[in-house]
Amino acid sequence: MVAYAALLRAVNVGGTGKLRMAELLAICQQLGLDSPRSYLASGNLVFRSLQTETWLREQLEGNLRTRFGRQIAVLIRSADQLAAVLDANPFPDAPPDRLMVIFLGAPTSPITLEGLSGKAPDEQLALGFREIYVWYGSGMGRSRLRIPAALRGTARNLNTVRRLAALAASGS
Repeated sequence: MVAYAALLRAVNVGGTGKLRMAELLAICQQLGLDSPRSYLASGNLVFRSLQTETWLREQLEGNLRTRFGRQIAVLIRSADQLAAVLDANPFPDAPPDRLMVIFLGAPTSPITLEGLSGKAPDEQLALGFREIYVWYGSGMGRSRLRIPAALRGTARNLNTVRRLAALAASGS
């Protein structure tokens, strides 16, 4: 079995996309996912499965759409892929609460950052394999940074990515 993390986009953040984690875990159990566990109440799951990333994404998104009547994007990463995201961090000295990882569904390329606007002098961006790393020097709250590609992904701060990686690596 492979340990995975599922990252749901725009769930229980800023008063939008209300989704009880108990309902999400019930969907996981219906799909036969092994040892599903939520982390925080913002759409983070860790589980084990013999299924492929594509199957998992399609099944979770389909079940969420059926149950809640709206599209909720799901990004899947294996425990090894999460470890690779941490290893590839281009800003190792940045405070982890000011470093966001935007998870995308497809590999990045230079066009991933097209349309970028509002970047402050103390903000830095770097592309990963299927991620955008964003260091908000003065914090995210005051930022005017707009990344059009982020609308197709979901962001987690480095503290959350570390915790999800640890949970996935432990198999629970």
